[in-house]
Amino acid sequence: MGKRVASATAAVFVVWAALDFVIHGVILRDLYAATANLWRPMAEMKMGVMYVAVLAAAFVFVFIYARLVAEKSVARGTFFGTLWGVGVGVGMGYGSYAVMPIPYFMALTWFLGTVVEGFAAGLVAGLIVRDRAAGFSTRPG
Repeated sequence: MGKRVASATAAVFVVWAALDFVIHGVILRDLYAATANLWRPMAEMKMGVMYVAVLAAAFVFVFIYARLVAEKSVARGTFFGTLWGVGVGVGMGYGSYAVMPIPYFMALTWFLGTVVEGFAAGLVAGLIVRDRAAGFSTRPG
């Protein structure tokens, strides 16, 4: 299972990086500019730290799925991923909104974006880390 966990971790990292670009670099770009006083200037961003954090989160996501989800399938993966996305997204979106002066649309987008990222990560994990007998079954069990 080690190679599948490593492969799924790399794939989830790539998917999350692509979705982060769309969410933060396209959808929320103007809101980040309008709230520039809340963020480090681009030249001071710690992007290396950010990428390490995303890679670590991808590994933890895949590891939990691989070790704790009994039946591995695309359906179980997407269900797990969606739950992960809701759990993390509530804290990211609405937890931040509760303590930071960010626009509501930003909080909502952080929440919904995290749910989408969770679903996508679950899909990837379900496709790569699956029971040998399950094949590509999408039937919930």
